[in-house]
Amino acid sequence: MSEKKTSLDSRIAMFQHETIRRRWDEKREKWWFSIIDIVAVLTQQPDFKKAQSYWTTLKSRLKQEGNESVTKCDKLKLQSTDGKYYRTDVADVETLLRLIQSVPSSKAEPIKLWLAKVGYERIQEVSDPEKALNRSRSYWQRMGRSQKWIQQRMMGQEIRNKLTDYWKTHEVKEQDEYAILTNIIHKEWSDVSVKEHKALKNLKTENLRDHMTDAELVFTALAELSTRQIAETMKSEGLDENKIPARKGGRIAKNARLELEQKTGKKVVSAQNYMLPREKKQNEV
Repeated sequence: MSEKKTSLDSRIAMFQHETIRRRWDEKREKWWFSIIDIVAVLTQQPDFKKAQSYWTTLKSRLKQEGNESVTKCDKLKLQSTDGKYYRTDVADVETLLRLIQSVPSSKAEPIKLWLAKVGYERIQEVSDPEKALNRSRSYWQRMGRSQKWIQQRMMGQEIRNKLTDYWKTHEVKEQDEYAILTNIIHKEWSDVSVKEHKALKNLKTENLRDHMTDAELVFTALAELSTRQIAETMKSEGLDENKIPARKGGRIAKNARLELEQKTGKKVVSAQNYMLPREKKQNEV
C-alpha cells in the first residue's frame, strides 16, 4: 500500500455534509474507503462508537452467512477526530457496493452514485494529469498554503516525476527501489534520512513534502534535478548504477545548503510542519 499520498496520506472527501475518509492506492490504482464512515452515513448515526458497533455486528452476521465481501476488506491507518491514526476497516468501491446492499437505508442510492463519481474522477485524472494537479492545488489551498509555496511544491513534483520517469525506463523497480534511491538523495542533501526527517517534524503517515518549508522544497528539487541529469549523462541502468547519480545529485544540493546556512546562520532542515502553532514553527535542527 503506497504511503506517498497519505497526507495521502489520508485524504478526506465530503459526501453531502458527512466526512468519509479515503486513501488512494497507487500500486493497485484504486480507492479504499472507511467502512465505518460509510455505515455511519447509511444508518444516519453520528456517534462513531455506535456506528462501529453496528459494523461489528453486521460483519459477524455476514461472516456467518458466508458472505465473501467481508473477506475482501482491508485495514489501513486513517486519521481519527482526535488527530491520531488508527487501523480502520476499509474496502474498495466494488466491495462497498456489495456491503451497502446489507444495510437498509434511504441513502444507499446517493452513496452508490457518489462512489461511482469518485472513481470516475480518478480515471479522468489518470488520463488528464492537469485535473490531478488542480485537485492537489485545491488540497494545499485548504491547508492554508501560500501561492508561492504551492508553486514551489508543484515545481518540485514535476521535477520528481521526470526523475521517476527516468528510473521507470531504466530498469529501476517501482516502490521499494524508488524508495531506496529517494532516501539516498534525501540523506545526501539534508544529512537526515526520510524517516528521520519525518520524525523531526512529528509526522507519521503524512506526506513529508506537504510539510516542507520553502527552502526544503527547493533543495529537494535541486537534488532530484541534479540526480536525473547526472543519471542521463552516465546512462545509469538499474538500482546499483543509479545509486551513484543519486549520491552525486544529493551532494550538489548539500553543498548549496551548507553555503546558504553559512551565509544566513540558519538551518535549512526544519522541525516545522503546517499543523504546528505558529509560535512553535521556529524550532530547527
